Amino acid sequence: MTKQQAKQRIEKLKKVINHHRYLYHVLDRQEISDAALDSLKHELYQLEQQYKELITQDSPTQRVGGKAQEGFQKVGHKIPMLSIEDIFSEQELTDWENYLKRLVPGERFEYFCEPKIDGFAVTLIYQNGIFKTGATRGSGTIGEDVTQNLKTIESIPLRLRVPPEGATPSGGQLIEVRGEVYMEKKDFEKFNKGRIKKDLPPYANPRNLAAGSIRQLDPQLASQRPLKFLAYSLITSLGQKKHSQEHQILRDLGFRAENGQVCATLFQVVDFWREIHKKRDNLPFQIDGVVAVVNNNALFQKLGVVGKSPRAIRAFKFSAKQATTKIKDIKVQVGRTGAITPVAVLEPVMVGGVTISRATLHNEDEIKRLGVKINDTVIVERAGDVIPAVTQVLKGLRTGQERGFPFPKICPVCGSLLEKPAEEKVWRCPNSNCQAKKRQFLYHFVSKKAFDIKGLGLKIIDQLVDENLVSQPSDLFELQEGDLLPLERFGQKSAANLISAIRHSQAVPLSRFIYALSIRHVGEETALILAQHFGNSKRLQEALEQELQSLSNIGVEVSKSVYHWFQNKRNMKMVDDLLAAGVKIIPSEKPLAEKGKLAGKNLVITGVLDSMTRVEAHQRIRLLGGHPLSSVSKKTDFLVVGANPSSKVEKARELGVKTINEKEFLKLVQ
Repeated sequence: MTKQQAKQRIEKLKKVINHHRYLYHVLDRQEISDAALDSLKHELYQLEQQYKELITQDSPTQRVGGKAQEGFQKVGHKIPMLSIEDIFSEQELTDWENYLKRLVPGERFEYFCEPKIDGFAVTLIYQNGIFKTGATRGSGTIGEDVTQNLKTIESIPLRLRVPPEGATPSGGQLIEVRGEVYMEKKDFEKFNKGRIKKDLPPYANPRNLAAGSIRQLDPQLASQRPLKFLAYSLITSLGQKKHSQEHQILRDLGFRAENGQVCATLFQVVDFWREIHKKRDNLPFQIDGVVAVVNNNALFQKLGVVGKSPRAIRAFKFSAKQATTKIKDIKVQVGRTGAITPVAVLEPVMVGGVTISRATLHNEDEIKRLGVKINDTVIVERAGDVIPAVTQVLKGLRTGQERGFPFPKICPVCGSLLEKPAEEKVWRCPNSNCQAKKRQFLYHFVSKKAFDIKGLGLKIIDQLVDENLVSQPSDLFELQEGDLLPLERFGQKSAANLISAIRHSQAVPLSRFIYALSIRHVGEETALILAQHFGNSKRLQEALEQELQSLSNIGVEVSKSVYHWFQNKRNMKMVDDLLAAGVKIIPSEKPLAEKGKLAGKNLVITGVLDSMTRVEAHQRIRLLGGHPLSSVSKKTDFLVVGANPSSKVEKARELGVKTINEKEFLKLVQ
């Protein structure tokens, strides 16, 4: 931003901030949240610190003197660890009770309410009163064994106190307790200060630190972190008839458990929610709402489960945390059902303790309702402290540089005409093959022979696509840690590791870049030949079909495929988007050894080699001028046979191709 642009932005910010200050402090009205207003003030302060000569006495900043894991064993849950459905308003609370009454007419409902601590859910198994196993929630049915790490938490008893008189496990001597691992605010701040002193990056919030600590492979690391445990559910029957009784039994067993409150009506539930909301900032730990559960355990079981959540429990969340930022671009992404979702690409901003760079705009109607444009300053919130969404446009900050977003009429992935039934709000891609193609392409793009992004497997790609975070390769390189943290199985460390791996893979040799593009008929070896001949991506993009056909081992069909791929505007936009997202194509490929002892020879490897990996073997072959291929044909000179070979051996025999073992291959490539 130039000084002139900063001056214009500062004047706009001062005007908008003063407008909202007047509404709040003079007229007792509020159009935006305190968090959003604070975000605007912070932006103003940062700009003024950059251009201190632009600070004026009337600036809002001058009111106070101008200063402002892998490696864990899997554990099956006999009773699934289900999630809790969220609600955000009194109306939704009323709708929930009406829904329950329709399911069990004539029943009287009593609720137990307690603060919803923002921690990391685990389950504890005790055998004969001794702590035996501790596990994470995981998928809900299968978690990870983190027993040794949980043993380091002082508030988890290693031996249970004697249960209340007459309370004995109905199913034997196993007792299961569930709750949250968390860290108090003061301990979190102290821990982060220690990291900063050591020049280490601080954690974003206590929950991420707690989750990361429990998933440390070294229990010594977990023991050094001031974690606590709060029990909220007694799975084993010890005579309890109500959920409120469970909390008393848990305390008797030696656990920390909230007192909570029994509420006879929804009015009392709302009063409790409001009371806790007032105390929220003064509580020693972070909470994001209140849990309301049907107190009668028999009725709870009778109401059953729908999807991944019991019907008889809800998390009544507090209002979303908000911040302001600018929309850099709007992209559309295709969901697994073909739904077209517009996504705002944001200037990265901290919301609720994490950095986000994308937020949903839901659909075309929502864009029109908000009146949102590219380059607008907007309010972003994490609904329920989780899902980023654009909620409001601050039109008073417009400069005239904003531009509208024409909603596309064709699928951005396959080019099919989009469809939208009159009764629906969502445009959809009708092409049944679109999703499969896209996912397969992304799988190939991150694979070892392409961009080789460590830790980015098929399940994570599916997750990113389903959550509308990624629809094309360039989206991967624009991800931030905060985009990953709301996703299941992602903690602070795993999110940071994946983002680091993606950043590390941004510089890629031309041959692997070509291979990653999934051009039909272009495999690893063809990509290497193209890279060696053309040297850089620009020359390849401008190559004529005749030049392509002149290359050795490049036939008519392959050359046509390569030529037409680079003539496709959609494909070229994808390449441009990758470069814009920070991908760097390394042009200097090592020349093939034209006079090596394997010059002109085609080799295929089958099975596992003891002395080297398949990639290393291919490198040796190329270094000596040979061509490693993936399939056996009449043009194959040698088939290298390792342990557990495939049917390629039989095909080689049928075609008369010479087979050699690993020892013979090593002599060949010395």
